[in-house]
Amino acid sequence: MTPDTSDTALRGLAERLGEAARINHHMLVTAESCTGGWIAKTLTDIAGSSAWFGCGIVAYSYEAKQSLLSVRPQTLEQYGAVSRETVIEMVSGALANTGATIAVAVTGIAGPGGGTDDKPVGTVWIAWKRRGGYPMAEVFHFDGDREAVRRKTVAAALHAMQSLTG
Repeated sequence: MTPDTSDTALRGLAERLGEAARINHHMLVTAESCTGGWIAKTLTDIAGSSAWFGCGIVAYSYEAKQSLLSVRPQTLEQYGAVSRETVIEMVSGALANTGATIAVAVTGIAGPGGGTDDKPVGTVWIAWKRRGGYPMAEVFHFDGDREAVRRKTVAAALHAMQSLTG
């Protein structure tokens, strides 16, 4: 069964995440590449989100990942932007460079081009971390067109953040 990624479903996920963050006194931050700020947009669509959402960082280029999220050039050279190593440095950098207590980072290949045999279109890495904790990261292989891959990434990222709010 495919999870619901409609606008209504994403809004519901964001509302539940925001309420849990508010109750538990968390401040959230997003570090986004392939979603281009869609996670932050979904969160800030919720009235009152400034109480629990600090900022969203869209770091699409290697240079932006390095300067805004402290991703090491060696990591990008050795593993590429779409990798476990890079997404972990992105999520850690998002927490280190902001006052947030929970971060999520996403990097992937939304398509239609850009895929390789090792990293086909739809490959997305998501990492999530609570301040003072260890990062968790998972690779996803989403199907569909560019919008579908990005929409599924937003849903998975919101779910990942929700797991840290308790």
